[in-house]
Amino acid sequence: MQYHLAELNIAKFRLPKDHPVNREFIESLDRVNAVAQSQPGFVWRLVGQGNNALDLQAFEDPNIAVNMSVWTNLESLAQFVYRNSAHADIMRRRREWFEKIDFHLVLWWIPADHRPTLEEAKSKLRLLEASGPTAAAFRFNRPFPPPSGAQVTPILDECA
Repeated sequence: MQYHLAELNIAKFRLPKDHPVNREFIESLDRVNAVAQSQPGFVWRLVGQGNNALDLQAFEDPNIAVNMSVWTNLESLAQFVYRNSAHADIMRRRREWFEKIDFHLVLWWIPADHRPTLEEAKSKLRLLEASGPTAAAFRFNRPFPPPSGAQVTPILDECA
C-alpha cells in the first residue's frame, strides 16, 4: 500500500478574521495556495466555500483558522513550508496576525487514496498534544516513517 502525508495546521487570529489588520494575510491566501498546488508532491488541500478554508469553523473559537493538505512525502511538504519564498514571506510575519499556539501543527500518514476529515485531523492534533510525537501523530522535528517503513530525516520545525 502507498501512503501520503497529511498535515493540519491551525492559527488563532489576534483580532476577528474580518478585522482590517488581517486583510493582507487573507488577500495573500489565493496566491500562496496556488503556489502550494504547483509544488512537486502536492496532492490535495481542504477548501471551504471560497478558495481557502477560512469559512470552515473546525473549533469553537471563531478566530481559529485551519489549513489541511496532503503531500506525497515529508520532504515535499517541508520544501514548501520552509524553503518556498511565497510561503516563507508570509510566515515571517505571522506574529502580526496570529497568537502563539503550542500545538499548531500535526503530521500523519494516510493511505494514498484517503482524504482526511477535519474531525480526523483534530483527533490527531489532540493525540500529539496528549502523547507527544508518535507514529500516529508527529511534527517535522520528530518525524516517523510511513507504515511501509521508509526512512525519514528530521526537519527543523522553524515555526515551533
